[in-house]
Amino acid sequence: MAALAPTPPQEAGALPGRERGPARRGLAGLRERPWWPWLTRGLGAAFFLVVAGLIVHQARSVDWPAVWRAVLDLPGPALWAGAALALLSHCTYGSFEWIGRHLTRHGLGRGTTLGIAMTSYAFTLNLGSVIGGVGVRYRLYSRRGIDPGTIGQVVATSILTNWVGYLLLAALVPWFWLPPAVFGWSATSTQWRLAGALLALAPLAYVALCLLRGGRALALRGHCFPLPRGPLALWQIAVSAANWVLMGAALWVVLQTQVPYPAALATVMLGAVAGLVLRVPAGLGVLESVGVALLATDTLPKTAVLAALLAYRALYYFLPLLLGALALAGQEWSLRDKKSGQKGH
Repeated sequence: MAALAPTPPQEAGALPGRERGPARRGLAGLRERPWWPWLTRGLGAAFFLVVAGLIVHQARSVDWPAVWRAVLDLPGPALWAGAALALLSHCTYGSFEWIGRHLTRHGLGRGTTLGIAMTSYAFTLNLGSVIGGVGVRYRLYSRRGIDPGTIGQVVATSILTNWVGYLLLAALVPWFWLPPAVFGWSATSTQWRLAGALLALAPLAYVALCLLRGGRALALRGHCFPLPRGPLALWQIAVSAANWVLMGAALWVVLQTQVPYPAALATVMLGAVAGLVLRVPAGLGVLESVGVALLATDTLPKTAVLAALLAYRALYYFLPLLLGALALAGQEWSLRDKKSGQKGH
């Protein structure tokens, strides 16, 4: 029996489980650079300072009693139209969960899936993704027997669907409307459109990947990510873009169409990103500051813009949260009664 050759000692400084060879390249290699955390923190801090300065600047120049009077003067038809569009937007966002249902085949009905999605979306908007997107969703799915891995795939699919449509719309908006200068900073139409074209590369690459994979899952670093087929990927982009369009339309009608529709859409989209980066619950103050900076003019004063933004927040954020809390309580009660009945038998 031949003797086994001794295993060569591991070289000093080599990490177990990591292959030797040339330095890792690309984004993964950049993240291992010692200056990468400082760069990302610096960019985040700079963005925070810009938005925080905008909030303070706008808040100090607002006549708040006049804003309240403007809120009371908003016409009922505009508020009802805004509420209807907000409800339609929440339903559209809830349909994102059907895509995750199709990919994971978790077995729950379409109505149940839509109800879970709309309930968790209301909590996500007001309390953040950890409580709404993960906590409430996990609670409602797990109590119906869905395993954590499947829930994670559903959540990831919903998030992906939301942003692929966003990026495509962000590429289109500069062709119809350009934001005014803020704090003396502005960009040319060519610069805005070039930036939009770069953003559009992401959803286009996603569709191309889905077409190439033909419905086969993508394996990365030991994790498996289900991918839809090409037509479903196109539907993801379409339904996501439709949701953002409805959000912009809800604000536009509450503003009584006194601004161009693309301006209202851009306000909602920029406010969503700013609130996400700053991690402010419900984006309080962020959306209002962005809206005043983009929409207030000599013919449309800050008080009128703020009144419309506050009404929009009530219709799109606070009212759905109240309804979502009632729906969550009702579902908890229903599930508890069902389990009690099963134990009784």
